Amino acid sequence: MCDFSEYGGPSEEWLKIEKALPVPFFDFGSDPKAARDMVNAGREDASAKLMEQLGPHVRMTDHSIPTRDGSTIEARSYRAASKSDDEVLPAYLYFHGGGFMFGTLGTGDAACANTAINTGAVVVNVNYRHTPEHTFPTAWNDSKDAFIWLHKNTDKLKIDPLKVVVGGISAGGQLTAALVLEKHLGKNEALNGLPEIAAQVLIIPALAYHETYAEGALKWMKSPEISSIVENENAPILPMSTVRYFMELLKIPKLDLKDTRLNTLTAASAENVKGLPPTMLGIAGLDPLRDEALLYGKLLSEAGVPTEVRLFKGVPHGHRTFGPALKEASAQWDKAIEDGIAWAHKKPAAIGKFDIKVVCS
Repeated sequence: MCDFSEYGGPSEEWLKIEKALPVPFFDFGSDPKAARDMVNAGREDASAKLMEQLGPHVRMTDHSIPTRDGSTIEARSYRAASKSDDEVLPAYLYFHGGGFMFGTLGTGDAACANTAINTGAVVVNVNYRHTPEHTFPTAWNDSKDAFIWLHKNTDKLKIDPLKVVVGGISAGGQLTAALVLEKHLGKNEALNGLPEIAAQVLIIPALAYHETYAEGALKWMKSPEISSIVENENAPILPMSTVRYFMELLKIPKLDLKDTRLNTLTAASAENVKGLPPTMLGIAGLDPLRDEALLYGKLLSEAGVPTEVRLFKGVPHGHRTFGPALKEASAQWDKAIEDGIAWAHKKPAAIGKFDIKVVCS
């Protein structure tokens, strides 16, 4: 039985800025579309300001990806200016966070440009469709369609199909984990025959559906009281009330514990995760989603999957939003992503045991 409560609690760095900085917030009582537009506008503005410095160091190209339902979704690729247009590079297929509600190509520009510059990989930023208009499982289908499109366009993108890393933040981490597990299990015919994924990067991912948490993730915990969904019920940035709000907008039908999309943790087993690609997990200690990500890291590690678990102790979900104000935690967030992408060049070894690396406190 597991007890990860030692990784909870706020850090001194977080406490110093918690009262001074405006924590992202929106009114649950407002129209979801209006709330989404307001949050997206703020995030786009913040990203645009960072792009004033990053822009000259990256080349960006917009793309249109066809979807299985006859529609299209937007994508944008980022290539470091230091790399020639003809150089074949590793790729990072990226899915943003935002509770399946927030996010645009513009909100991800700075993060994706920074990653492309620092890693030398071509970053492909996918703007999957969002709630409230697009409900479950549209985003999951879009992520698979994006993966298929990327492999059909490796020549155009000048990327190595054997060096494709898939990753995401929060909701994007959930899309990533589901995509990787489903491809590994051969659950999706359209993914069969495509090259193996070089690595996956899961940053503050959601891996267990809260409505089935009691029958799932909590079965591995020492007691419900010490679980992160109880301990961090009212955590900053992502309290459980916000998790429930996001999930309600998805209009999810009744799911069982083996659903790979929303219950990736319990859909997996020691037997069926063997052979998964190397996995980088970045987990926030002050996050209700902490334990499900740690449990997934434990499962993969002990099943012989090369896995690195990095714990951002003392900071909440989505803390990268605060950038330089959380200097150490933000730097470690970026490093986790960059180190995970670096695995496209090499095959990290499995250590066969669960090891949590606390990288900031």
